[in-house]
Amino acid sequence: MLEPGHIARRLLISGRVQGVFYRDWTVRHARELHLDGWVRNRTDGTVEALIVGPEEDVNKMVKYCQNGPPRSKVDNIEISEAIGITKKGFFQKPTVNVQERRGH
Repeated sequence: MLEPGHIARRLLISGRVQGVFYRDWTVRHARELHLDGWVRNRTDGTVEALIVGPEEDVNKMVKYCQNGPPRSKVDNIEISEAIGITKKGFFQKPTVNVQERRGH
C-alpha cells in the first residue's frame, strides 16, 4: 500500500541507455530525492525502473530520466502506473532476460 501522497511509476526506457552508466546515474539521482524502487537492464536493450515516492519527486525523477546521463540518448520512455511494492531505498537489480521484440 502506498503512503498518502505517494505514487509509483514503472518506466521502460529505450535508446542508448546501456553501457553509459544509466543505472548508476539513476540510483544516485533517486537516492538524492529519497525515492524507493529499483533500476535494471533488460536483455532487449532497454532499461526498466520502478520509482516510488511523493508525486512531485517521482515526476521530477521521470523528467531526469528523459535526459539521462551525459553519454546516453533517450529515445522514448513508456510510463505506466505501478503497485509500488518495493523495499525502502533505491537499488540496482540484476539484468532481466526478456523476449526481444521482432517485427515491431
